[in-house]
Amino acid sequence: MTGIARLTTIVLDCPDPRALAAFYAELTGWPVTETDDEWVDLADDGAGVRLAFQRVDDYRPPQWPGQDQPQQFHLDLHIEPAEVQAAQDKVLGLGATLADTQPGTRFRVFLDPAGHPFCFCW
Repeated sequence: MTGIARLTTIVLDCPDPRALAAFYAELTGWPVTETDDEWVDLADDGAGVRLAFQRVDDYRPPQWPGQDQPQQFHLDLHIEPAEVQAAQDKVLGLGATLADTQPGTRFRVFLDPAGHPFCFCW
């Protein structure tokens, strides 16, 4: 099956692109490749999809799991089951917060420094 287009970039709105890119660079190990005050890109790890961060004035973070300000999307990041606690400690040290609501036993939901939810899955 062929599609009309190929996904190349996932863009997250935020108040500070450099800061949020630095968070995700530490989380994923992907290097920052392009940067200015309005837009920052992270290189992919060969998957062909990159993360980018775009400045938005008057940014309002999503409120997960509520829908008053819906999450709109989230990232699922695979980790090994034996690494859950160590990975959690590292991501909290980078500035993430553990979400108050946790949906199950094979997921751990966090909020990045700009409030976007992301999950560790195993």
